[in-house]
Amino acid sequence: MKEKLAELPGKTIERLSQYRRILYNSIREGKTNIYSHELARMMNLTPVQVRRDLMLIGYSGSQSKGYVIKDLVALIGKIIDSNEGQKVIIVGMGNLGRAITSYFSGKRDKLTIVAAFDNDLQKTDRIIAGIPCHHIKDVKQVIEKEQVSIAILTVSPEAAHEVAKYLMDNGIKGLLNYTSVPLTAPEHIYLEEYDIVTSLEKLAYLVKS
Repeated sequence: MKEKLAELPGKTIERLSQYRRILYNSIREGKTNIYSHELARMMNLTPVQVRRDLMLIGYSGSQSKGYVIKDLVALIGKIIDSNEGQKVIIVGMGNLGRAITSYFSGKRDKLTIVAAFDNDLQKTDRIIAGIPCHHIKDVKQVIEKEQVSIAILTVSPEAAHEVAKYLMDNGIKGLLNYTSVPLTAPEHIYLEEYDIVTSLEKLAYLVKS
């Protein structure tokens, strides 16, 4: 039976995704096994935290060989991914929107950016970064046709609240906010905020003399 994401803490899900990215790199390097202290070192965690996370998903390694990488990748995929795959749209095809789309293309089999949206007529009805770009007024039609549940928001700060509400009102259940404006969402909507300013300020504080 497939485990539900809601049964695991959000931070654990984030770390599982990061573990998988490291494990993919290890496979490309020709490795077949990895130890908890190796994963911990690459993520600035403790080995205890790594073992605790993997025990939560029912996986344990051996003291002599550590974790079998391919088995662990498969299990993390079973936990995180949807069997059928999930479709994503991106709203706002400026420089950031194009960069995110290009970067993410082909990174995951079970998550696919299928369409983009903008209100600039010079960008709509075109293929941008490998995906079709529609006018924002067509978002409901595309969401229903493609059965999209997740949106990435990269619009201007001034438009963030209005566009976010528009997306949620038209069927989006998960929203990744890349704008500089904090958003709010109803309880049934999953909202993730990516704030580069906060991240940079945190780094600035840590490195200041």
